[in-house]
Amino acid sequence: MPPEVASDMPVQSLWRFRRRNRRSFVDPRRSRSSILRRVSVLGGAFALAAIAVYEMEQVLEVGGLTPVEIAVLILFALNFGWIAMAFTSAIAGYGMIIGRLGAPPVGPTGPLASRTAILMPTYNEDPSRVFAGIEAMAEGLAALGHGEAFDWFVLADTTDPDVALAEEAAVMAIRERLGDRARIFYRRRRRNVARKAGNVADFCMRWAGAYEYILVLDADSLMAPETIVELARRMERDPDAGLIQTIPSLVNGTTILARLQQFAGRVYGPIVGAGLSFWTGSEGNYWGHNAIIRSRAFLDAAGLPDLPGRPPFGGHILSHDFVEAALLRRAGWTVRIADDLVGSYEESPPSIIDLAVRDRRWCQGNLQHLFVLPARGLHWVSRIHLLTGIGSYLASPLWLLLILAGLALSLQAHFIRPEYFTDEFQLFPTWPVIDAERALRLFALTLAVLFAPKIMGLIAFLRDRDARRAVGGFRTIASFFFEILVSALMAPIMMLVHTGAIVSILIGRDSGWKPQRRDDGGVPLRSLVIRHRWHVLTGLALLFAASLDSWVLVAWLAPALLGLILAVPISGITGSNRVGRIVRRMGLLRTPEEAQPPPIVSAATALRPVYETAVANRPSMADLVADPRWRAAHLALVDRVPERPRGVIDPVEALAAAKISEADTATEAVAFMTEKERAMVLATPFLLVRLAELPAG
Repeated sequence: MPPEVASDMPVQSLWRFRRRNRRSFVDPRRSRSSILRRVSVLGGAFALAAIAVYEMEQVLEVGGLTPVEIAVLILFALNFGWIAMAFTSAIAGYGMIIGRLGAPPVGPTGPLASRTAILMPTYNEDPSRVFAGIEAMAEGLAALGHGEAFDWFVLADTTDPDVALAEEAAVMAIRERLGDRARIFYRRRRRNVARKAGNVADFCMRWAGAYEYILVLDADSLMAPETIVELARRMERDPDAGLIQTIPSLVNGTTILARLQQFAGRVYGPIVGAGLSFWTGSEGNYWGHNAIIRSRAFLDAAGLPDLPGRPPFGGHILSHDFVEAALLRRAGWTVRIADDLVGSYEESPPSIIDLAVRDRRWCQGNLQHLFVLPARGLHWVSRIHLLTGIGSYLASPLWLLLILAGLALSLQAHFIRPEYFTDEFQLFPTWPVIDAERALRLFALTLAVLFAPKIMGLIAFLRDRDARRAVGGFRTIASFFFEILVSALMAPIMMLVHTGAIVSILIGRDSGWKPQRRDDGGVPLRSLVIRHRWHVLTGLALLFAASLDSWVLVAWLAPALLGLILAVPISGITGSNRVGRIVRRMGLLRTPEEAQPPPIVSAATALRPVYETAVANRPSMADLVADPRWRAAHLALVDRVPERPRGVIDPVEALAAAKISEADTATEAVAFMTEKERAMVLATPFLLVRLAELPAG
């Protein structure tokens, strides 16, 4: 690592904030958001939801509302409000995308006056993927003549000692390959305090002071060099910009699920992102990666506090990005979504089970935001972002409750004898009926609002001549219907996945921190049955309850029932690489980036075998101990060990030291140690030296 430039990053209080301390905009006219845009999108969503709720009330109100009908009305209002906001935002996004068609791409011109640190946080990831991507991006920047403006930092939180040694082998390989064309630095933390947010904060307090900006990536991120340069240039042009977030496109999907998300993100995503950018303006959001941040703003304003209490609601904030964006805006910096920038890429989970693991962690992080919402000084749009994150997971149990309430309403009408005269002095009966004609109109309206963003996204995509030629119009339309079918089958499974995640959080279970699988989504049949057994049983229970009323009700619930009852084969098929290849050969779910891979994606793919070879030739821990050359190279990469206060003993470090003292040979000592202890020895020079002093064995 380069010499440290120590900087303060004060922890921000959520409950104390003085508005007079907020910085003033240098360019207020440019940095203030449009009220008209917000009224049009949010006001339009509110009006549409009000009309739908009124219509639903009229459907149910004939003869008076029963308690079950009131529950249905409330749940309908919450669910419809969610899709109404997506609908009006998509209309705005559609207008922006259509207006931008044919505009020339942004290209970097002139030298950069600033320096940017590009951060690649990694946690037990495959180093070949990480370093192939870094080399491709670094070479691209060098080819543009901007390599000197950027330094690369691999910030490892890796806990697996074998992966740590593989990372070091990849570091040495990339430095040798790039030479003086790029500066590559590597640091592995000894302790994973506060996970990714703590990893980035550790960098900021030790090195960010030497850079005007930091660009944060994920282990699966790729960015075109032109996009990287343009982000730095936009920060230079806008003195009020605290953070600029790109909208990543998904690439490299091989399974049906990954390619389904890839297709949806490419066809529908642009109008969603453009719509969000349209009305949020300078109060945009941060998604934790593929974004550039002003170092000074982040250091001064984004130090995260711990939430009171124990996990899952207390402790470190898991979904740190939304909160950091809110704190930056609170301090007087703008946060923008650069929906017009292309060339930002990431990958998606390959299977429903991998998606569930990721969403479980995100769900916990978003529910923690319930305790951030009342924080003092936050902009009201920042609070909407927090509410949106919470609502994205609460929508699933709300949908489930709506299904159950509707089912209860049908069963009540079928089995429970109605009380026509509920009051002793009532002159007229209360008939338990609904307005069927109005109900059908409302059903049609709901479907239109639900599917309109997808249809607008499809139209916008087909109007893009280059995208349409790369994929083909007919294939895109076929893929559109295929995506709707598969998504409809998966939706009830994800509904129960999210509902189960919320229940587990409410009973106090922490999500933990697991590395994400990125390539193969294949799962053994036994594991599929275990993971989806409750989904199947729930589907069968709903089928039985609906059949007690009528087969017409079964037909109405069929989309949800089918997905749940067939959860095991749906999960297995959508996560299979082999089935994914078949669907790809059929031309379904194809995107322009798949048909004609962007240069940065092709370059990273071509470089990956180079790093797979470097990783395969890494030393084992026994080799490292026995070979002075490998050991010297390793020690040169080890992060500094902070001073230990007297009397404070790390139990893992102490156990590793004891086992080294107990062993007769280095091989025996390594065999004695657990994975955590071996990782600690690799991060502690004096322990590694003591281990090397033992006979090889």
